[in-house]
Amino acid sequence: MNKTVIGILAAGALLASVPWLGVPAFYESFLYLLCHWMILALSWNILSGYSGYFSFGHGAFFGIGMYTSAGLAANLNWPFLWTLPAAALLAALLGMALGAVVFRVKSVRGELFALLTLAITFVVGTIVLNTRIDGGPGIYLNSVAIPAIGPTASSSIYLMALLGAVATLLISYRIQASRLGMGLFAIHDDEDVAEVMGVPTFRYKLLAFGISCALAGLAGGIHALFVSYVTAGETFTIVVPLTVVLMSVLGGTRHWAGPAVGAVAITCLMYFFTAGNNPIAGKAAVGVILVLVILFMPNGILGFVLKRTAGKRSVPPALAAQAAAATEAAPAPATSGKVLLDVQNLSKAFKGVQALDGVSLQVHEGEILGLLGPNGSGKSTFINVVSGHFPATGGQMFFEGRQLAGLEAHSIAQAGIARTYQIPRPFAHLTVLQNVALVAMFGGAALNHEEATQEAWKWLAFTGLQDKADALPDDLNLHQRKFLELTRALASRPRLVLLDEVLSGLTPGEINEAIALIRKIRDRGATIVFVEHVMRAVMALADRVAVLNYGKLIAVGPAQEVMQNSEVVSAYLGTPHA
Repeated sequence: MNKTVIGILAAGALLASVPWLGVPAFYESFLYLLCHWMILALSWNILSGYSGYFSFGHGAFFGIGMYTSAGLAANLNWPFLWTLPAAALLAALLGMALGAVVFRVKSVRGELFALLTLAITFVVGTIVLNTRIDGGPGIYLNSVAIPAIGPTASSSIYLMALLGAVATLLISYRIQASRLGMGLFAIHDDEDVAEVMGVPTFRYKLLAFGISCALAGLAGGIHALFVSYVTAGETFTIVVPLTVVLMSVLGGTRHWAGPAVGAVAITCLMYFFTAGNNPIAGKAAVGVILVLVILFMPNGILGFVLKRTAGKRSVPPALAAQAAAATEAAPAPATSGKVLLDVQNLSKAFKGVQALDGVSLQVHEGEILGLLGPNGSGKSTFINVVSGHFPATGGQMFFEGRQLAGLEAHSIAQAGIARTYQIPRPFAHLTVLQNVALVAMFGGAALNHEEATQEAWKWLAFTGLQDKADALPDDLNLHQRKFLELTRALASRPRLVLLDEVLSGLTPGEINEAIALIRKIRDRGATIVFVEHVMRAVMALADRVAVLNYGKLIAVGPAQEVMQNSEVVSAYLGTPHA
């Protein structure tokens, strides 16, 4: 049990003693509201803050929890505590059912997802209002027995909310520190790349949505007892989602405790103005504060504080020794002749444009295969299809005898294939070290967090980026960003590495450095397919080359022979005319 968990539990235990201190019931109600908004803000952040899927539908799942507990306790005479798991479960089931459909549609992201979840709030509210669930008059909970957890009724409700807040804090912390949290942060920055790097994006989004909705349902169930009268008009409104968004953004969505900080700040601020008979001024002040935070502290209060207090880490001595060993060249393995990747009649069309047209190609274990062709010939499309970034229109792909066609991109990555992008696409809000460690966790290596961090240090030293471990990708130059792409690919311990124009935009000296690095990669046992226009690099590295033109494979063989092929010459230089 680490210090953070102990701190959360200790704070919870301390606050749990309040009802026995003899304080007025007002303070218990105020503390209840703090806990209530903490649960809602933290639960919203698990999906929307971590993964970037901005939801305005939190009020729907909160309302489902309220009506579930109210209906079961008031109408069916369930013991109130028994209704809370049902409230959380029903909210989670609705959220996951919605996510199972929406998350399959790639176009429903960003503002479309936000608008869809907002619509769900009013759809659910309309259904509740016009059925026997509510029927119009609402549900009274005056006769529901309040569980005797504390010495008074108000303290019992407060203690339920406190337990919920402590549990939500622990869940939020555990998620951020886990593989799930790392995967969600990658989805936030670039979902398509996260999938190609091995993150099971659909499953992770669905799981995060389910947890988020369950906790919102739990908060709703407790709140039903607090207000003692539940109506659709007061429940299914835009107030809840807007408030939790405000709290999360104010506190900081990139940290597990950020929404809790925001919830405490906003609740205290609103009480201060309300108690002073200035509720309108309070709302205006909250709006001004939010604008200032967005302009000057885009990572929220907690993010701003942590950035100011964070120090630069140095490479641990033990890892430095391992990293130095990783840079030593291993003896070059002989090309075995075994077929590692077998592509048969591969096709890919984009709305009628045939980018790949029946390409059949074999890649042998241990070789470096150069993939050449004029611009628009299908080279990058070939890399994208083999890596799963784009689904194939037709054909088959076998990797070590396993069929890849039809597999999701994360399954292809976990099979042992890694790639780089022509234009570097690092995860912008993760450090260089985190970018590399993430691939070690989710790619073919499938390491745990500690092992993945060690692997990341090793490969950062191999590519010379160890001094940039704590930097963000935006702080790197093009050369370093290109090498970060290489480092990420290597961290997954791949059997096959797909390099997409990794030398483009580099200076001659940087190209020489990259050529030497690619040789070292092959010498360490990887098979490489690389797309490149720098011919001196192709001639220096490639055991064989394959040439594409208009999506068709026109030549395969040793570089010197292929370069003299008349069809290849025509593809690059055109057909001579008299």
